[in-house]
Formats: sequence, structure tokens, C-alpha cells
Amino acid sequence: MFAIIQTGGKQYRVQEGDVIRVESLKGEAGDKLDLTPIFVGGDQTVFGDAAGKFTVNAEVVAHGRGEKIYVRKYKSGIQYRRRTGHRQDYTAIKILGIKG
Repeated sequence: MFAIIQTGGKQYRVQEGDVIRVESLKGEAGDKLDLTPIFVGGDQTVFGDAAGKFTVNAEVVAHGRGEKIYVRKYKSGIQYRRRTGHRQDYTAIKILGIKG
């Protein structure tokens, strides 16, 4: 059985035992989370309001920051060059099960 959850404006396909990185969430390592799926598939396929009867149980594994991404700006002819960097915060969560 798998589920599609939505958090941080993105959707993730998860199943029991997966460890995924999502946008930063509140909570310390070891805290439990209950997420509501928007789609559940496997033995039975459910989506929409019916998927709200299911819950995805997860546990916060760790918080961290991703790799640095460099952004370069350049305009020809006028000697305009800029370079900036960005590191996105993330939360690693482990999916404990899908119940419903």
C-alpha cells in the first residue's frame, strides 16, 4: 500500500519504511506526526474526501540543510556579474505506516 501526501507545497509518494526529505517542519527528532494523504493506492484505491479517513504515521528523524546551490547573474556588455548561494532547510521523516 502506498499514499501520496502533500506538505510544503509539494507532493510525495510514500510507503511504509521510506525516509524522505520534506520542507522544514516543526518538531524535534523522535516526534511523531500524523499526515493526511490525498491519495491511497494498493489493495484499494481511494482519493478525495474518502482518503481523509486514512492517516500516514511518520516520525521526525533529523533536521538539516541541503547542498549549496549557486545562482549566477550576468549581463553582457556592461560588466554586470553576481553570484549568490542558497541552502534549503529540510526535515527528514520516516514513514511508520498507513492506517485507515
